[in-house]
Amino acid sequence: MKLDRLFTFSPQAKLLLSMGWDISAIFVSILVAYWLRIGIEEWHFAASEWLVILLNCVFAVSLMTFFGHYQLIVRYIDIRAIYLIFIALSLSALYLFAARYAFQAFVPTTVPFIYLTLAMFLVVAPRLLIQTTVQTQNYKIREKCIIFGASQAGRSLAQTLRTGNDLLPVAFVDDKQLFQGKQVMGLQVYCREDIPELVKKYGVNKMLLAVNNSSHERRKELISELEPFAIELLSIPNIQDILSGKRKIDELSEIKIEELLGREPVPPIAELLDTNIRRKRVMVTGAGGSIGSELCRQIAKSCPESLVLFELSELNLYQIEGELSKLYPDIKIVPILASIQDNEILRAAIQSHNIQTIYHAAAYKHVPMVESNPLAGLRNNVFGTANVALAALEFDVEKFVLISTDKAVRPTNVMGATKRFAELIVQGIAELESTTQFAIVRFGNVLGSSGSVVPLFTRQIQAGGPITVTHPDIIRFFMTIPEAAQLVIQAGAMGKKGEVFVLDMGDPVKIVDLAQKMAHLMGHTLKTETQPDGNIELKFSGLRPGEKLYEELLIDDADTTTQHPRIMGADESKLPFEDVVMLLDELNFELTQHNEVKAKEILVGAPLAYAPATH
Repeated sequence: MKLDRLFTFSPQAKLLLSMGWDISAIFVSILVAYWLRIGIEEWHFAASEWLVILLNCVFAVSLMTFFGHYQLIVRYIDIRAIYLIFIALSLSALYLFAARYAFQAFVPTTVPFIYLTLAMFLVVAPRLLIQTTVQTQNYKIREKCIIFGASQAGRSLAQTLRTGNDLLPVAFVDDKQLFQGKQVMGLQVYCREDIPELVKKYGVNKMLLAVNNSSHERRKELISELEPFAIELLSIPNIQDILSGKRKIDELSEIKIEELLGREPVPPIAELLDTNIRRKRVMVTGAGGSIGSELCRQIAKSCPESLVLFELSELNLYQIEGELSKLYPDIKIVPILASIQDNEILRAAIQSHNIQTIYHAAAYKHVPMVESNPLAGLRNNVFGTANVALAALEFDVEKFVLISTDKAVRPTNVMGATKRFAELIVQGIAELESTTQFAIVRFGNVLGSSGSVVPLFTRQIQAGGPITVTHPDIIRFFMTIPEAAQLVIQAGAMGKKGEVFVLDMGDPVKIVDLAQKMAHLMGHTLKTETQPDGNIELKFSGLRPGEKLYEELLIDDADTTTQHPRIMGADESKLPFEDVVMLLDELNFELTQHNEVKAKEILVGAPLAYAPATH
């Protein structure tokens, strides 16, 4: 009978089979013990001997049941289970000694010893055979992996994985010389330099990081050091989640590029986080987008009185409303499905909910898409922003924060020009007599946002390539979405008269390097002229319409420090509101005529520093 078929038996059938085997093994062991002691010719049992033998079978199996032996899974039997079998059979052997006096039965002194030896072999051997067979089969079919970290977390992970059906650890890697060259749980511990050899020897493509008690910077450094090995990195959950029972140690997660490019977050300034949110009525436009949804999550943590989600996408609105309602049942969450171009619905929402703070994140942001649909970009990014800002002014909203972009700086595409125009609108309105405070926050790309290169590269790598990069020298700034949202809230709290705040985006990242690091973290190598043996091809598709090689965050070089170390104040040129209105009128006329050429000419002529790219 094949073992696979044996494993398909019901639990009740397995129990009966196991107990039946043990009873038979114990019974045969006693008989053989007698035969070996007195010879088969002299074997003549009286009723008392048969009673002793039968009662011993019942006694031994009862002890094994009491010790919980039959609750164990045979294929995962361990040394503790064998120890319990030995204790049960030893007690049954003692019973045989006592039975010759209690029942006046014939039990020679050596019979219990012979019986114990035979019974241990007959009971334990089949279980070990099943376990060994299963492990051998599993070793052949299970995916091999390396565990980085031979300390307690690594050992616990190895123990858990061994009883599973997916990953099988074949070695430890550890930087501590204390472990190197030794065996831990039967697995050899190697140093980091041995990783390429282990990959070849075992065909390993996964390394599991079992070191999560280190600092953010140390973890980032470790990931950065392991990334060049081009082996897929997975990580165990946070140790606090494991200890609290929220997560299991083998619930592995992929190492995201955010962990490699991200940085240690600066503790937020509580006053700046709460000023415009705590016990306030807040509205977020574009609430279902990448930045908008994270803004909503951060806002909800600061306990607003109510949070209005203004979003055009039904799916995005449904998802963020459901998430926030579940996590924050005490906060009034109001979903509004509408466009910022619909001025009546927008004004009604602000008025009826008596909004005190607005974060304006709604925008068409994808450069090639807006380049192909410039009129739609103008309607949404320019006139939509004007609608929201003017409504905030009309209904005495306390704070209005515009989410802008580095592409608004000396724009070479329509999207960037519309965002710079939006900045001028807000700056112009801020100069009017009003109790409303206005602020503009400008930053670069965020890791993992919809349409960004990170999810695109992820899909391309998972599909086997190729990875498409527009230009070998293209460079971008990156920031994680949570950090960007938190800094937006703090920067917005500092604005009063349309000041522009620029977030410190850290060091620029070469997109080719980003693609290579992502491929390495997912266990692949890039196929290039210098690396012909790579398994993921890298292709350069050429710069897209309106795309820059380098992005900037400041129009002028001057910037001022603020009370937050990662927020700068930019002294940008402004345009009187009357001039802004004249430009809006000109643009609006061309929009009504559906004249893209004239609309673009107005953008070029406006003080936006807009110079369309010629490539």
